[in-house]
Amino acid sequence: MHPGLIRATDDRGLLMRSAALAAGCDDVDLRRAVRGGQLRRLRAGTYVVTSRWEGLGAREQHVLLARGVVLKAGTEVVLSHVSAVALHGGPLWQLPLDDVHLTRTDQRGGRHEAGVVQHRGALAPGHVEERDGVTVTSPARTAMDLVGLVGVERSLPVLDDFLRRRLTTRTELDACRRWMETWPHSLVADLSVRLADGLRESVGESRTAYCFYLGGVPRPQLQWPVLDESGAVVARLDFAWPWLGVWVEFDGKEKYLKHRRPGESVVDAVLREKRRKERISRLTGWRCIRLTWADLFHPEATAAYVLSVLSGGPVHAAKRTA
Repeated sequence: MHPGLIRATDDRGLLMRSAALAAGCDDVDLRRAVRGGQLRRLRAGTYVVTSRWEGLGAREQHVLLARGVVLKAGTEVVLSHVSAVALHGGPLWQLPLDDVHLTRTDQRGGRHEAGVVQHRGALAPGHVEERDGVTVTSPARTAMDLVGLVGVERSLPVLDDFLRRRLTTRTELDACRRWMETWPHSLVADLSVRLADGLRESVGESRTAYCFYLGGVPRPQLQWPVLDESGAVVARLDFAWPWLGVWVEFDGKEKYLKHRRPGESVVDAVLREKRRKERISRLTGWRCIRLTWADLFHPEATAAYVLSVLSGGPVHAAKRTA
């Protein structure tokens, strides 16, 4: 690859045509590097070192592409919506990463072309911040924009995550919602804020909570502590109805893959989780309902089943629960 192209490439592997020209290269050098496999063309005027690109996950690829879009933009723009979620490190379940989302500060926009969606919307001073060298909408504003774009179910995991990581607060979310209350989708924004809770720890738990809401299941206690005979906390339950002696555990892949202990196989993790549930049952005497991703594809049936268990009446409460 031409030495000038190497000098013009930033530390993330991103190369802009304008930087290449300033370094004494031309379009022939760029085309030659692309044909040779050293560079990958992301969009007009934007390239990336191929080896760097191929080593990135979907989130990191989207963020890098978004940086290129911002650098090439001919006006002041702010990364927003799905792109802002990616930059803030939020969960990307069912969020499309094909397009880079921007909000123009001049309130002009509404275009969707060449993989870039330009949104039109006023930005209050507190709705914009700089993150990792890029101007982006704040977590609260990002969450409210996302609700309007993809609806409650797909945005709720992001609201829960932002609250759990303390990137924002319920007060900030509600203030942002009220500031945008004359905009379309204000009703679903209000619902999303009311449903959001920073105690949920995964996309699966957020989806389960939404399933319960749709099905009319009474709101449970979250992360309910279970104590052993000495009074020490030995477990926390995802969803619990202590007054009815029922708890729900969401079993997702993360529990057995991401949270494996050093040297532990998947089988070991499954057996450990089974022993944990047995211990909770002994300590509480409560009935456990296990839900998986498959159950969430049938929310009406799942909510109806949980309701049927809850309507069975109280069971003996444990002596050692908080």
